[in-house]
Amino acid sequence: MNLQRANFQMVGKLAVVAALMFAFGYALVPLYKAICEMTGLNVLALNEQVLTGTKAVPPENSQVDFGRTITVEFDANARGPWDFKPAKRFLKVHPGEIATVMYEFQNVQSRRMSAQAIPSYAPQQAAAHFNKVECFCFNQYTLEPGEKKSWPVAFVIDHKLSRDVKTITLSYTFFEVGGSTPAAPVATVRWDAPGIGGT
Repeated sequence: MNLQRANFQMVGKLAVVAALMFAFGYALVPLYKAICEMTGLNVLALNEQVLTGTKAVPPENSQVDFGRTITVEFDANARGPWDFKPAKRFLKVHPGEIATVMYEFQNVQSRRMSAQAIPSYAPQQAAAHFNKVECFCFNQYTLEPGEKKSWPVAFVIDHKLSRDVKTITLSYTFFEVGGSTPAAPVATVRWDAPGIGGT
């Protein structure tokens, strides 16, 4: 009888341990959330910031619309004796898709120069839907005489952009900091460009 009672007690203890482990597994998710809220630490969000190198909030709808293609043309203007141009003249992208283009710059002057870029968009309605994740236009740069640099522009076009817009022109004007600041350029719309004027 003593052996049978000991066996029942052991089975009871094992059942309690199993129930506690099961409950602990369910409690892990709310426990993790509570710890994150108390400490203000969100590991997933921090990993995203480290990978992208930015604290920019991603677009609300990150799904790519493969049923639509928009041609993004790139333009470069320099206010001063230096070279400034995009590595590509255009890209075809889908709304919601992250795309990157490089801009190349060289200080061809015989002195150090600090400069910054001003962006503009055509058509103007595209500006509200053209989300730059990374852009050299966010900062000023100092280049030594003859120094060359390549800078990225990473962007996402919002799917809410009007379906009538088939082509967007992104234009930058690069100017020397400390000199006269130019007005933002007005990008010209070419009627022979793809998606404009019925072609």
